[in-house]
Order: sequence, then C-alpha cells, then structure tokens
Amino acid sequence: MGSESSLVWSMFFGAIGVGFFIYGKRQSRLVPFISGIALMVVPYFVDGAGAMVALCAAFIALPYFVRM
Repeated sequence: MGSESSLVWSMFFGAIGVGFFIYGKRQSRLVPFISGIALMVVPYFVDGAGAMVALCAAFIALPYFVRM
C-alpha cells in the first residue's frame, strides 16, 4: 500500500468485511460469509485505491444480488 487513502479504504472495507463475516456465520449464509472474507483479504492484494474501491463495492453488493 502506497498511500494514506489506500490505508483508510482498507480499514473501512475490512470493518465491513468483519460485519459480513459475523452475519454470514451466525445466519449460516454462505454468500455474506465469503464476501466478508474477501473484503478482509482483498485490500492486501490490490494496490490502487480506485481499484480497491471498485472491487470491494462489488463484494459488498454481491450478497444483495446472490441469494443462497
């Protein structure tokens, strides 16, 4: 991570990921559970803030469109 904005975005999406992870685990729902894990892990591998926001926004929207 090169900039402060990437750090702030990764903390923000990591917090949302923890919420999705806990929700998916308690409700036994696979899609929010996997989205939560992805939101916690993806910021480590994506370098740019814009790409990170776009990718994490897709993971946030995924549980609302995919019901399993």
